[in-house]
Amino acid sequence: MMLAPALTPLSGLDATLAAQGFAVLNAQGLGEMLSAPPEALADWPAYWDRLPADGYLRDGGRYRRRRHSCFIVEGEVVTQVPHRPHWQPVSYNALHGGIERHFEPIEPSLVADPLWSRWLAGMAARASALRGPRTWYVEAHPFRIDTTDGIGRPTPEGAHRDGVDLVTVTLISRVGIKGGETRVFEAQGTAGQRFTLSEPFSTLLLDDERVIHESTPIQPLDPAVGGHRDTLVLTFRAGGFQGPDNS
Repeated sequence: MMLAPALTPLSGLDATLAAQGFAVLNAQGLGEMLSAPPEALADWPAYWDRLPADGYLRDGGRYRRRRHSCFIVEGEVVTQVPHRPHWQPVSYNALHGGIERHFEPIEPSLVADPLWSRWLAGMAARASALRGPRTWYVEAHPFRIDTTDGIGRPTPEGAHRDGVDLVTVTLISRVGIKGGETRVFEAQGTAGQRFTLSEPFSTLLLDDERVIHESTPIQPLDPAVGGHRDTLVLTFRAGGFQGPDNS
């Protein structure tokens, strides 16, 4: 049985995030933030069908597909920056840190969708409520974790932080799988919660300074058919993008 997350309405999102270090917004709340019904995102899942394979998995797996693009958000103004590699320090990602990973950019037609900029600006406002108004350096990661290898690992690096200010994880779809449970722990304590995001476009927000997170592996309900879990992960960082010279 999947444990459902405790949901927070948009009106209480900032207060809940500040109080406990994480919050979950359902699809209706996301639609309120976007000033658009969830049905306005109906065409988005098709972009996840076209994600290229991740060639950097150091565990030898073939279960992850992804793209990556970077943006700067200043208030409601969202600007895509020239394509750049994704980089994390080893201290935050022991498995894949310390190397520049070059992924294909997000498809231009998705970035051009007005709801894309509205989404990034809306989540950046949550980061500003948490840390104070500032310029936000945003990395966007559409992921597909599938069961090509019989098991797929959403977080092969294990429970971790990302070295940013705010992380958002939006479930795009779950197809033919079990597992994929989300676990959130205090970074400086022992308390934790676990639940499974199952509603498309439900979104977990994480104060990356205060909590550690992971998702458990997925397995197919029918091995002959397989399955996958699609997410959109956004990270918001003040002061610049992570890189070898700005870690």
